[in-house]
Amino acid sequence: VQLVESGGGLVQPGGSLTLSCAASGFTFSRFAMDWSRQAPGKGLEWVSGISSEGNTQYADSMKGRFTISRDIAKNTVYLQMNSLKPEDTATYYCHRYRSDYDSYDYWGQGTQVTVSS
Repeated sequence: VQLVESGGGLVQPGGSLTLSCAASGFTFSRFAMDWSRQAPGKGLEWVSGISSEGNTQYADSMKGRFTISRDIAKNTVYLQMNSLKPEDTATYYCHRYRSDYDSYDYWGQGTQVTVSS
């Protein structure tokens, strides 16, 4: 199993970025996928998730600004982030959810997002 994030970078406040997570080594369509983030000096924060059926969930602070989606044909999950704020600065990780264990079992290496003027 491999999860590879990309798309991070430096963006001005109010700007947008789309993160991608390319999955391989498993049947992507059968698993829920989530995004979490970790800001400097802070703990891990769950951001959003998408089920194998395509149902989505968001942390309250991301609702209306972030959109999670998945492309089964490309084995990729996306996180579109709009109206970015300095407090969104963090390393963003995608990870796979195992429903039978009710836990996350594989994580990507992360991609850095910096929101600054």
